[in-house]
Amino acid sequence: MRRLGIVVPLALLAALLVPPAHADPGPKKVPTRQGYDGAVTSVDPYASRIGLRVLRAGGNAVDAAVATAAALGVTEPFSAGIGGGGYFVYYDAETGKVHTIDGRETAPAAMPHDAFIDPETGEPYNFTPELVTSGVSVGVPGTLATWQRALDRWGTLSLGQSLERAERLARQGFRVDETFRGQVEQNLVRFRAFTSSRQLYGRLPKVGSLFRNPDLAETYDLIADHGPRRFYDGRLAREMVQAVRTPPTTTSTKLPVPEGFLAMKDLRGYRTIDRAPTHVEYRGLDVYGMAPSSSGGSTVGEALNILENHDLAAATPEQALHLYLEASALSFADRGAYVGDPAFVDVPLETLLSDEYAAERDAQIDPEQALPKPVGAGDIPDTENVETTNLTVADKWGNVVEYTLTIEQTGGSGIVVPGRGFLLNNELTDFSAEYDEADPNRIEPGKRPRSSMAPTIVLQDGKPFLAVGSPGGSTIITTVLQVLLNRIDLGMTLPEAIRAPRATQRNTAAVLGESRFVARYGDALAAYGHDVQTYEDIFTGTDEIGAATAIEFGPDGLLTVTAEPRRRGGGSATVVRPAR
Repeated sequence: MRRLGIVVPLALLAALLVPPAHADPGPKKVPTRQGYDGAVTSVDPYASRIGLRVLRAGGNAVDAAVATAAALGVTEPFSAGIGGGGYFVYYDAETGKVHTIDGRETAPAAMPHDAFIDPETGEPYNFTPELVTSGVSVGVPGTLATWQRALDRWGTLSLGQSLERAERLARQGFRVDETFRGQVEQNLVRFRAFTSSRQLYGRLPKVGSLFRNPDLAETYDLIADHGPRRFYDGRLAREMVQAVRTPPTTTSTKLPVPEGFLAMKDLRGYRTIDRAPTHVEYRGLDVYGMAPSSSGGSTVGEALNILENHDLAAATPEQALHLYLEASALSFADRGAYVGDPAFVDVPLETLLSDEYAAERDAQIDPEQALPKPVGAGDIPDTENVETTNLTVADKWGNVVEYTLTIEQTGGSGIVVPGRGFLLNNELTDFSAEYDEADPNRIEPGKRPRSSMAPTIVLQDGKPFLAVGSPGGSTIITTVLQVLLNRIDLGMTLPEAIRAPRATQRNTAAVLGESRFVARYGDALAAYGHDVQTYEDIFTGTDEIGAATAIEFGPDGLLTVTAEPRRRGGGSATVVRPAR
């Protein structure tokens, strides 16, 4: 219809969302499955089903991961999509090596140090609404380049083949669930601020209605036919630049929308980076994660090294959680002081992940009393929200993918590229708002803002034992860390480790916990001196921390595939050959 120049009235669009009485309700969400020969788990049943079909058709873990991610761009468009970026972690069964791809967004080359300062007041823009809903927060997207790089290195399908099922899903539609509707409702004011976003997401869809995105289907079809170069150059690229530099605001919106700095040369020059993974040994296991520009691997790794100085298996749950919170605070202090884009910051990664440094940091912990927060960073000689999505894939050959991707806040920048069906990120809000030369996360042209994404693969004797990741802004780090603690140290099964109530300590005065966590452990941890508050009291509207997916690799090829049973509406675990 777009190609024919037809304008579809909103009333007709509304009619398209009404389901027939006999409509297929869509695939069911099952949070845990066991089986063999490969598996896919994500937050969405349509996406997991598409990835599973790729595996069953003979594709490998990378093929299925890209297909699943492309489908999440359809059904989870407010958390992921080709307008964003992410980090791809891959275990190669043939070589026994873990590899990573940094597909993080970058700041435009013309972005000044004071980009987040309001020129009229001389003060930093408010995070909400100015920075969150803006062109100035849009970074150069890296997701599509990540997919192409992963397929080139390890896949068996072309990018076009990997996009086929997602393109069909966007064209034919999917059933709206409570989560999708809630995310539209949460962002209605922002979506109605832009002509393009209002057309696609400007009204609340009914739960159970069929939601189609033909513009995104056409975009996927274009990329399938011509490759990523059509995204990073040519007409589509020019349209992204136009949307960032002159946002398509409506005449009725009262939201301030600062313009951005994206240019064609930024898109043409974007490259993913192959990075060596972070690595620590923990309880005889090898834990691999994402190196800077993400802080996930270094912060999780440092906290694990600190915790290894304690016999958590012999501790009470409250004692173990006290130590977990203290290790989190210490590692977050170092994250803020030392971790940034290594192209601009000399990150002392080897020291941060050393046992010697962990012992120095652990010496500050009192097993009976919480440290006053915030704590200071460690002494290292000179040498740096909230939504995202995650998927975990394994194939019958033993290859594993842990992939976290995002467009930053729920709804990203709020800007749908006109006629293209996808939202642009607001990832540059991860930079520090005010420029400080001592800040490793200061704004610099071409720089990648510090991320908290922590896709993690754990090996035992050189073979996969566990793969886990989560969305959740900076709580990603504590979510992954707590799942590892639950599974490795506290004797929980993988489904129990993911289902357990969560708390996060990011070197702040208060520990923020889900209401179930506060009810169960709040008083006991208060006796240690922790100020435990309910997460929802601080972040109104959600009581959830993270939304993890994971696969555990058991004896005789048995896979335990797990997603959230409740958080974010529950996830979807699938397996190629179910166990009896």
